[in-house]
Amino acid sequence: MTAAGWPAPPGNTSLDARRRDRELAATVEGDPVDVLVVGGGVTGTGVALDAASRGLSVALAEAHDLAFGTSRWSSKLVHGGLRYLAGGDVAVAWESAVERDILMRHTAPHLVRALPIVTPLTPQVSRSGAALVHTGLRIGDVLRRAAGTPHTVLPGPRRLTAVETLGLAPALRETGLRGGLVYWDGQLVDDARLVVALARTAAGHGARILTRLRVEHIDGPAATGGGAPAAARHRGFEVTARDQRTGDEIRLRARTVVNATGVWAPALTPGIALRPSRGTHLVLRSDALAGARGALSVPMPGERNRFALVLPQGDGRVYVGLTDVPVDRITDVPEPDDSEITELVDVVSSVLAAPLDRADLLGAFAGLRPLLDDRPRPDDRHQPDGAFRGRTADLSRRHLVRTDPGGLVTVVGGKLTTYRRMAADAVDAAIAAGELAAGPCRTRRLGLVGAAPRSVLAAVAAPRRLVERYGTEAPRVLAVADDDPGLLAPIVDGVPVTGAELVFAVRHEGALDPADLLDRRSRIGLVPAERRAALAAATRLFDHATAR
Repeated sequence: MTAAGWPAPPGNTSLDARRRDRELAATVEGDPVDVLVVGGGVTGTGVALDAASRGLSVALAEAHDLAFGTSRWSSKLVHGGLRYLAGGDVAVAWESAVERDILMRHTAPHLVRALPIVTPLTPQVSRSGAALVHTGLRIGDVLRRAAGTPHTVLPGPRRLTAVETLGLAPALRETGLRGGLVYWDGQLVDDARLVVALARTAAGHGARILTRLRVEHIDGPAATGGGAPAAARHRGFEVTARDQRTGDEIRLRARTVVNATGVWAPALTPGIALRPSRGTHLVLRSDALAGARGALSVPMPGERNRFALVLPQGDGRVYVGLTDVPVDRITDVPEPDDSEITELVDVVSSVLAAPLDRADLLGAFAGLRPLLDDRPRPDDRHQPDGAFRGRTADLSRRHLVRTDPGGLVTVVGGKLTTYRRMAADAVDAAIAAGELAAGPCRTRRLGLVGAAPRSVLAAVAAPRRLVERYGTEAPRVLAVADDDPGLLAPIVDGVPVTGAELVFAVRHEGALDPADLLDRRSRIGLVPAERRAALAAATRLFDHATAR
């Protein structure tokens, strides 16, 4: 148990290159693992934690780094699914509200905070439209209360005067402003940090986290019992993978395999029908929004359930998103389209006193959503190559768990907020497919590394910025600098990330090169100019951390 009285992972949660190589060798040379998870995003690490915490032997294979794909390109919101209510999908909204409560109160209270989100009642918002939004907020609040989330964690929605609205969002145009509607939702300090915390917690329960390991082919079911007693024999999988660090081809054996690779799932599970879409965000300086204290939700012109979001990040940055554009080509690092950037700038500028300019942009990023192709309609428009040209904004955010006749389990769809439920469903399917002996799901009350009640987090002897990212582990980050106080300084001017954080990431969070440090353990890479300025320092600190 932790000092806070919360269950702690029973084993070592530190990830580094040596542990990765040692556990890869053990996986290759040892008995088959119960569950091989393919994919190191939020869903895959969630599956690894769920399975390992039930007592199963687990290995996770990720071709790149933790949170390399979709999981680092989100809006960083843990939200209750209001947009799904607007589309009539009450089931997804309810699931979102329940999972938001679990994340905010049990799983990761150190990583998720309450965020006020304001819909300004500008002349473009009719009174009937405002009434519709208000009704949606009230229904969403019913779901919040039904999920058990107390008002002290997420206050209820209310109407704001024009003065109150400008107090939260001072950059708004005053002319014609009738006030606003405010509701509260959950905001992640960093989506990639959630993935790292999941992976480390899974490692503490015995999971082997094998990054830079690309799964190339899955053969199964194949006999894996060898000379074991008849009662212990069962059918399983042989997996061909490539160690990206050495180039070696290796063979892994597993009783079950869970494909949790998101938009890349069809490569391992042919027949999974997806309609991927791209969501783009802009990165701005906070002074472009006059130091907004709350987020803004601006209705997209002509849309019923889509909004542009202006999201203050607390580190001098603001994110503006989110587009929803169908794509027909999957790339490891998607690029925003210029038309998407223009759309976001124009929509947000329509409610601001001083419209945004391209010069206000520090950067932009895009992620791919693995949306399910589960509701074919006669008016869908497809190109000869099968690329979808319809409205991905209308597709459900539900998830799918499919077990192939051979026993391969695929989990796809959903969204970041509901990763835990997706993982639980996938592990249930794997247990059934592999006839594995395991306990029930434990993750509803399983805190991640660094988690503690908010009263305990408030008393941690460390800067608030570190507590918001590391929770009760913040003093461990500070301790990295015991022999070198210079590590407590920011690595470059204008960036709050310290040298101690990067050294900690190498020694305990599985960072295997400077790019991992800049692009996922910290988010310096979201601003290209800052990434260029920080690269030399990150390389030097990486070398320092590995020279022991």
